[in-house]
Amino acid sequence: MWFDESRLDDESALAGSDLLLRSLAESGARVRRAAGDAREAIDEALRRSEGSRPRAVIAAGPDSRLLRAVLEPWCPVPFVAWPGPALPGWAGSLDLVVILSPERSDPAAASAVAEAVRRGCQVVVACQSDSMVAEHAAGRWSTILPIVSGDQLATAVVMLDYLHRLGLGPESDADEVATALDDMAISCSPHRDIAINPAKMLAIGLADANPLVWGGSVLAARAARRVAESMRRASGRSALAGDAEHLLPVLEATRARNVFDDPFADDGGELRTVLLVLEDGSDDQVGREQRGRLLAAAESRGVRVETMAAESGSEVARYASLLLLGSYTAAYLQLALTTT
Repeated sequence: MWFDESRLDDESALAGSDLLLRSLAESGARVRRAAGDAREAIDEALRRSEGSRPRAVIAAGPDSRLLRAVLEPWCPVPFVAWPGPALPGWAGSLDLVVILSPERSDPAAASAVAEAVRRGCQVVVACQSDSMVAEHAAGRWSTILPIVSGDQLATAVVMLDYLHRLGLGPESDADEVATALDDMAISCSPHRDIAINPAKMLAIGLADANPLVWGGSVLAARAARRVAESMRRASGRSALAGDAEHLLPVLEATRARNVFDDPFADDGGELRTVLLVLEDGSDDQVGREQRGRLLAAAESRGVRVETMAAESGSEVARYASLLLLGSYTAAYLQLALTTT
């Protein structure tokens, strides 16, 4: 398998990935549609709560960690992410259970919502109205925020809007997130050539690499894990995301690059370690210190550093931009890797 850079600007090759690239380009539209579809249901959920705050918020189901990444620094009541198919033993009628379930069939989320309904919790679920989770969510204190696309990010934005309006989280303007996604889709469009396309440039930078992906903030770290996952699926290669203390031993164990190495030797095709840093504009002391340690370790071992940046807009908009840039990069990486 080798990387054919010419395929990134070849119309016939790009046409073969049209469905995937079109889906990425429509990310902003899916967020806008989800927000519009859920508007009435959010208003109803707010009327039902009568402006009162719950004792605690429990984000249940497999996608609960994304809500935790956004809400933990802001939520004025205790917040718990509970990714398993059950609930904490103390959860009851004074607590709010929120669940993201973009998939039509999600047994773990269905089990969690059924348990919440049985205990009399306040339940708000963002899911498809004819899904398994919606069937289990029927109850006196339950509200379904309907979505159609099954897009995880669009589902999360709908729930974050509700939680913000309830006074439990930061502002998450769906239109701002959608605009950020549209802007990134334009920058990474297949019709923009390599010289001015950040995703194609990154794909080239990762052509011969096993990337180590790091994000300094909580949301950037969450995006790093999603980006690494998309790159593994696209290339079939290892891509590791983690905190600085997890990545530093890998960097320090990397064989130092020798400028006199023969690129045509038997090991010339060996994949290199590359450090991919996700920048979202956060500037806390811990993040700066960890970033400095990673860059110093990379420099000492001759490891190349690549950067993904999205530094304007709200936290969620920056997260969405990083996620989409990573998805486009993975798509172009998959397109250009060929065995012929």
